[in-house]
Amino acid sequence: MNSSVLIVEQKGSVRWLRLNRPGQRNALNDELINALRSQLEDIEQDPGTDVVVLAGEGTSFCAGGDFRHFLREGGQHGPVGFLTALSECFTAIESSSKPWIAALHGHAIAGGLELALVCDVVLAAHGTLIGDGHLNNMLIPAGGSSVRLERAIGRSTARWLHLTGESATAECLAASGWIHAVVERENLEVEAAKVAAKLAARSGPAQRRLKRLLVDIAGLGTADGLERELHEFGENWEESDVPTTLRKFLENRSPMRASQTKESLV
Repeated sequence: MNSSVLIVEQKGSVRWLRLNRPGQRNALNDELINALRSQLEDIEQDPGTDVVVLAGEGTSFCAGGDFRHFLREGGQHGPVGFLTALSECFTAIESSSKPWIAALHGHAIAGGLELALVCDVVLAAHGTLIGDGHLNNMLIPAGGSSVRLERAIGRSTARWLHLTGESATAECLAASGWIHAVVERENLEVEAAKVAAKLAARSGPAQRRLKRLLVDIAGLGTADGLERELHEFGENWEESDVPTTLRKFLENRSPMRASQTKESLV
Protein backbone atom coordinates (compact mmCIF):
# COMPACT_ATOMS: atom_id res chain seq x y z
CA MET A 1 0.00 0.00 0.00
CA ASN A 2 3.00 2.30 0.41
CA SER A 3 4.62 4.50 -2.20
CA SER A 4 7.91 6.31 -1.84
CA VAL A 5 6.15 9.61 -1.14
CA LEU A 6 3.25 8.40 1.01
CA ILE A 7 3.50 6.06 3.98
CA VAL A 8 0.27 4.11 4.55
CA GLU A 9 -0.56 2.26 7.75
CA GLN A 10 -3.83 0.61 8.70
CA LYS A 11 -4.53 0.59 12.44
CA GLY A 12 -7.83 -1.18 12.91
CA SER A 13 -10.47 0.87 11.13
CA VAL A 14 -8.23 3.96 10.97
CA ARG A 15 -5.97 4.52 7.97
CA TRP A 16 -2.91 6.70 8.54
CA LEU A 17 -1.43 8.54 5.56
CA ARG A 18 1.93 10.22 6.11
CA LEU A 19 3.31 12.62 3.51
CA ASN A 20 6.85 11.39 2.97
CA ARG A 21 9.02 13.99 1.27
CA PRO A 22 10.74 15.25 4.44
CA GLY A 23 13.73 16.67 2.56
CA GLN A 24 11.32 19.01 0.75
CA ARG A 25 9.13 19.61 3.84
CA ASN A 26 6.54 17.39 2.11
CA ALA A 27 6.10 19.79 -0.79
CA LEU A 28 3.35 18.67 -3.15
CA ASN A 29 4.20 17.29 -6.58
CA ASP A 30 2.55 15.01 -9.13
CA GLU A 31 3.70 11.81 -7.46
CA LEU A 32 2.35 12.80 -4.06
CA ILE A 33 -1.01 14.01 -5.41
CA ASN A 34 -1.39 10.82 -7.46
CA ALA A 35 -0.65 8.74 -4.36
CA LEU A 36 -3.28 10.64 -2.37
CA ARG A 37 -5.85 10.18 -5.14
CA SER A 38 -5.14 6.46 -5.29
CA GLN A 39 -5.54 6.12 -1.54
CA LEU A 40 -8.74 8.14 -1.57
CA GLU A 41 -10.29 5.82 -4.16
CA ASP A 42 -9.30 2.77 -2.12
CA ILE A 43 -10.55 4.27 1.15
CA GLU A 44 -13.96 5.00 -0.32
CA GLN A 45 -14.32 1.36 -1.38
CA ASP A 46 -12.85 -0.20 1.77
CA PRO A 47 -15.47 -1.25 4.36
CA GLY A 48 -12.65 -1.79 6.85
CA THR A 49 -11.66 1.89 6.90
CA ASP A 50 -13.85 4.30 8.86
CA VAL A 51 -11.52 7.26 9.47
CA VAL A 52 -8.38 8.70 7.86
CA VAL A 53 -5.54 10.52 9.63
CA LEU A 54 -3.29 12.68 7.46
CA ALA A 55 0.12 13.62 8.87
CA GLY A 56 3.61 14.53 7.67
CA GLU A 57 7.04 12.99 8.10
CA GLY A 58 10.04 15.09 9.13
CA THR A 59 9.94 18.65 10.41
CA SER A 60 6.71 19.78 8.74
CA PHE A 61 3.22 18.71 7.79
CA CYS A 62 3.44 20.35 4.36
CA ALA A 63 5.09 23.59 3.24
CA GLY A 64 3.09 23.92 0.01
CA GLY A 65 3.66 23.15 -3.65
CA ASP A 66 7.01 22.02 -5.01
CA PHE A 67 8.40 25.05 -6.86
CA ARG A 68 10.79 22.92 -8.92
CA HIS A 69 7.80 20.96 -10.14
CA PHE A 70 5.98 24.25 -10.90
CA LEU A 71 8.85 25.44 -13.10
CA ARG A 72 9.08 22.14 -14.96
CA GLU A 73 5.43 22.45 -16.00
CA GLY A 74 6.15 25.36 -18.36
CA GLY A 75 3.53 26.85 -20.68
CA GLN A 76 1.88 30.26 -20.66
CA HIS A 77 0.01 29.59 -17.42
CA GLY A 78 2.69 27.55 -15.70
CA PRO A 79 1.50 24.64 -13.52
CA VAL A 80 -2.25 25.19 -14.01
CA GLY A 81 -2.66 21.61 -15.22
CA PHE A 82 -0.98 20.20 -12.11
CA LEU A 83 -2.89 22.56 -9.83
CA THR A 84 -6.17 21.55 -11.45
CA ALA A 85 -5.43 17.93 -10.49
CA LEU A 86 -4.39 19.06 -7.00
CA SER A 87 -7.58 21.08 -6.53
CA GLU A 88 -9.72 18.16 -7.72
CA CYS A 89 -7.91 15.83 -5.30
CA PHE A 90 -8.50 18.21 -2.38
CA THR A 91 -12.17 18.60 -3.27
CA ALA A 92 -12.53 14.81 -3.41
CA ILE A 93 -11.03 14.56 0.10
CA GLU A 94 -13.48 17.22 1.31
CA SER A 95 -16.35 15.25 -0.24
CA SER A 96 -15.20 11.89 1.13
CA SER A 97 -17.90 9.84 2.82
CA LYS A 98 -15.50 9.20 5.70
CA PRO A 99 -14.01 11.67 8.19
CA TRP A 100 -10.47 12.92 7.59
CA ILE A 101 -8.25 14.27 10.38
CA ALA A 102 -5.27 16.54 9.69
CA ALA A 103 -2.46 16.32 12.26
CA LEU A 104 -0.31 19.41 11.70
CA HIS A 105 3.20 20.15 12.94
CA GLY A 106 6.04 22.41 11.91
CA HIS A 107 4.52 24.17 8.92
CA ALA A 108 1.19 24.06 7.09
CA ILE A 109 1.70 26.73 4.47
CA ALA A 110 0.00 27.47 1.10
CA GLY A 111 -0.85 24.03 -0.34
CA GLY A 112 -0.29 22.50 3.09
CA LEU A 113 -2.91 24.82 4.56
CA GLU A 114 -5.23 24.08 1.63
CA LEU A 115 -4.88 20.36 2.29
CA ALA A 116 -5.71 20.84 5.98
CA LEU A 117 -8.74 22.97 5.10
CA VAL A 118 -10.47 20.07 3.33
CA CYS A 119 -10.15 17.78 6.36
CA ASP A 120 -13.02 17.46 8.83
CA VAL A 121 -10.99 17.80 12.03
CA VAL A 122 -7.66 19.60 12.49
CA LEU A 123 -5.19 18.99 15.32
CA ALA A 124 -1.93 20.91 15.60
CA ALA A 125 1.25 20.71 17.62
CA HIS A 126 2.22 23.73 19.66
CA GLY A 127 4.09 26.27 17.58
CA THR A 128 2.92 25.01 14.20
CA LEU A 129 3.10 27.86 11.68
CA ILE A 130 0.00 28.12 9.52
CA GLY A 131 -0.52 30.53 6.66
CA ASP A 132 -1.50 31.11 3.06
CA GLY A 133 1.90 32.44 2.07
CA HIS A 134 1.27 32.60 -1.68
CA LEU A 135 2.02 36.30 -2.03
CA ASN A 136 5.50 35.77 -0.58
CA ASN A 137 6.45 34.32 -3.96
CA MET A 138 4.16 36.40 -6.20
CA LEU A 139 1.60 33.56 -6.37
CA ILE A 140 -2.09 33.45 -5.60
CA PRO A 141 -4.01 30.44 -4.28
CA ALA A 142 -5.01 27.62 -6.62
CA GLY A 143 -5.78 24.82 -4.15
CA GLY A 144 -8.84 26.33 -2.52
CA SER A 145 -7.70 28.65 0.27
CA SER A 146 -9.33 31.73 -1.31
CA VAL A 147 -12.66 29.90 -0.97
CA ARG A 148 -12.22 27.88 2.23
CA LEU A 149 -9.97 29.86 4.57
CA GLU A 150 -12.46 32.63 5.36
CA ARG A 151 -15.13 30.04 6.16
CA ALA A 152 -12.74 28.30 8.54
CA ILE A 153 -11.18 31.15 10.52
CA GLY A 154 -13.27 34.25 9.75
CA ARG A 155 -12.97 37.12 7.31
CA SER A 156 -10.57 39.42 9.13
CA THR A 157 -7.89 36.86 9.98
CA ALA A 158 -8.20 35.16 6.60
CA ARG A 159 -7.80 38.44 4.72
CA TRP A 160 -4.75 39.30 6.81
CA LEU A 161 -3.05 35.96 6.11
CA HIS A 162 -3.93 36.16 2.41
CA LEU A 163 -2.89 39.76 1.79
CA THR A 164 0.29 39.86 3.88
CA GLY A 165 1.60 36.34 3.32
CA GLU A 166 2.26 36.11 7.04
CA SER A 167 1.81 32.96 9.10
CA ALA A 168 0.18 32.54 12.48
CA THR A 169 0.83 29.96 15.16
CA ALA A 170 -1.66 27.23 15.87
CA GLU A 171 -2.25 28.83 19.26
CA CYS A 172 -3.28 32.10 17.62
CA LEU A 173 -5.74 30.37 15.31
CA ALA A 174 -7.22 28.06 17.93
CA ALA A 175 -9.79 30.65 19.01
CA SER A 176 -11.37 30.53 15.54
CA GLY A 177 -12.69 27.06 16.29
CA TRP A 178 -11.12 25.61 13.14
CA ILE A 179 -8.40 23.82 15.11
CA HIS A 180 -9.93 21.14 17.31
CA ALA A 181 -6.98 21.02 19.74
CA VAL A 182 -3.41 22.24 20.10
CA VAL A 183 -1.19 19.66 21.78
CA GLU A 184 2.47 18.93 22.51
CA ARG A 185 4.35 17.62 19.47
CA GLU A 186 5.13 14.31 21.15
CA ASN A 187 1.43 13.78 21.88
CA LEU A 188 0.12 14.70 18.42
CA GLU A 189 -0.35 11.18 17.07
CA VAL A 190 -1.73 9.92 20.38
CA GLU A 191 -4.37 12.66 20.36
CA ALA A 192 -5.11 12.05 16.68
CA ALA A 193 -5.68 8.37 17.46
CA LYS A 194 -8.11 9.30 20.25
CA VAL A 195 -10.07 11.62 17.97
CA ALA A 196 -10.10 8.98 15.25
CA ALA A 197 -11.47 6.40 17.71
CA LYS A 198 -14.35 8.73 18.65
CA LEU A 199 -15.21 9.30 14.99
CA ALA A 200 -14.93 5.60 14.20
CA ALA A 201 -17.32 4.80 17.05
CA ARG A 202 -20.04 6.69 15.14
CA SER A 203 -19.25 5.28 11.71
CA GLY A 204 -22.02 3.90 9.57
CA PRO A 205 -24.72 4.97 7.12
CA ALA A 206 -25.97 7.88 9.24
CA GLN A 207 -22.50 9.41 9.66
CA ARG A 208 -21.75 9.02 5.95
CA ARG A 209 -25.07 10.62 5.03
CA LEU A 210 -24.51 13.50 7.46
CA LYS A 211 -21.00 14.06 6.11
CA ARG A 212 -22.40 14.29 2.58
CA LEU A 213 -25.16 16.63 3.73
CA LEU A 214 -22.68 18.99 5.41
CA VAL A 215 -20.63 19.19 2.21
CA ASP A 216 -23.61 19.60 -0.10
CA ILE A 217 -25.37 22.37 1.81
CA ALA A 218 -22.24 24.53 2.13
CA GLY A 219 -23.09 26.44 -1.05
CA LEU A 220 -26.87 26.53 -0.58
CA GLY A 221 -29.09 29.26 0.78
CA THR A 222 -30.90 28.73 4.08
CA ALA A 223 -34.22 27.60 2.60
CA ASP A 224 -32.61 25.12 0.19
CA GLY A 225 -30.34 23.84 2.93
CA LEU A 226 -33.24 23.21 5.30
CA GLU A 227 -35.18 21.41 2.59
CA ARG A 228 -32.18 19.20 1.85
CA GLU A 229 -31.71 18.48 5.56
CA LEU A 230 -35.32 17.27 5.91
CA HIS A 231 -34.97 15.12 2.80
CA GLU A 232 -31.85 13.45 4.15
CA PHE A 233 -33.49 12.92 7.55
CA GLY A 234 -36.30 10.98 5.88
CA GLU A 235 -33.94 8.91 3.74
CA ASN A 236 -31.74 8.11 6.73
CA TRP A 237 -34.78 7.09 8.86
CA GLU A 238 -35.28 4.12 6.58
CA GLU A 239 -31.70 3.34 5.55
CA SER A 240 -30.36 3.32 9.13
CA ASP A 241 -33.46 1.64 10.65
CA VAL A 242 -33.77 4.46 13.15
CA PRO A 243 -36.98 3.16 14.77
CA THR A 244 -35.13 0.06 16.02
CA THR A 245 -32.39 2.20 17.53
CA LEU A 246 -34.91 4.47 19.27
CA ARG A 247 -36.86 1.52 20.67
CA LYS A 248 -33.66 0.06 22.12
CA PHE A 249 -32.83 3.43 23.66
CA LEU A 250 -36.24 3.68 25.30
CA GLU A 251 -36.14 0.07 26.51
CA ASN A 252 -32.73 0.55 28.13
CA ARG A 253 -33.64 3.64 30.14
CA SER A 254 -33.79 3.06 33.85
CA PRO A 255 -37.22 3.55 35.50
CA MET A 256 -35.73 6.26 37.74
CA ARG A 257 -34.37 8.25 34.78
CA ALA A 258 -37.55 7.73 32.80
CA SER A 259 -39.59 9.23 35.64
CA GLN A 260 -37.30 12.22 36.07
CA THR A 261 -36.60 13.24 32.48
CA LYS A 262 -38.36 13.85 29.25
CA GLU A 263 -36.55 12.72 26.18
CA SER A 264 -36.54 14.82 23.02
CA LEU A 265 -36.16 12.64 19.96
CA VAL A 266 -35.88 15.36 17.32
